[in-house]
This record gives sequence, C-alpha cells and structure tokens, in this order.
Amino acid sequence: MSDGAEVPEDGWKRTGVRVIPGDQLDPNTAQTPGMNRATAIDRARVGAQKLWAGTVHIHANAKTGPHHHGPLESVIYVVSGRARMRWGEHLEFVAEAGPGDFIYVPPYVPHQEINASSDETLSCVLVRSDSEAVVVNLEIDPAEPPEGVAWIDPIHKA
Repeated sequence: MSDGAEVPEDGWKRTGVRVIPGDQLDPNTAQTPGMNRATAIDRARVGAQKLWAGTVHIHANAKTGPHHHGPLESVIYVVSGRARMRWGEHLEFVAEAGPGDFIYVPPYVPHQEINASSDETLSCVLVRSDSEAVVVNLEIDPAEPPEGVAWIDPIHKA
C-alpha cells in the first residue's frame, strides 16, 4: 500500500506523523555556553533515524562559545532577531542573518553564534543531519576583526 514500506500494525496511527507542541520541547540536550537548545525531534522522542530538530534561543548581547557538530550538517532558520555567525579555524569569517534567512553549517566547521541585538532575543529553528545532538565545544582565540563574507549563489549567478 505505501510503496516499499510495510504498513505497521497500528496503520500508522502512532507510528506515522507526529505533531510536537512547541511548549513540549525537551531542554535535556547537548548545550553550548551562551545558548539554550531544546529538542523537538530525535530518535528518543519520535524514532527519527536521520534528523535532529529543535529550537535555539540566544539572549540579547550574548554569544555561544566556539564549537562544531562533528560529521553533522546543520541548518538554522532565523525566526526573530539578528544572528551574527563567525566561523573558521580562528573565527576569522563573519556574516549576518535576519528573520526568514537560512544558515548552513557544514560538518566540522568551527563556528560561533552571536546575537547581534542588544535588546532582542535571537530565536531560531535548528535541524541537523542525524538524530544524535553532537556538540564539540572548542577553545579558540578569535581573529580580530573578522572578514565579512557575502553569499554568492553558485547556481543562479547575478
């Protein structure tokens, strides 16, 4: 019936689509100083095999410690506030993102999320390419000043 997948005994009632209410996210996940992560979707909560999804909130004027996520790819969607991302071996590169913008972080890239606002919380949705929330915190002396890097679309060149 479902082309390739065997229909479970419950007919997908409890094993199909899940809706996770926003007020029922799990804060018991890997954390980085300067931010609060909460899990919506992972292996333990919904049986996800290849995804981790949740929220991240960075308070006004705050920044995370430098870190990376091992072999995982990450996508950050900015819901509200202004994100300043630094990355590189010495956090020598920088770019900003606002509401509606997406940020892609490749595997093993050292990075730091910064709330660019002095009076507004930065709120984002975060998705990673595995159900485990890998976070490797790093000790990095950042380069000053960082070099601004603008997005250039390799497919739709202007």
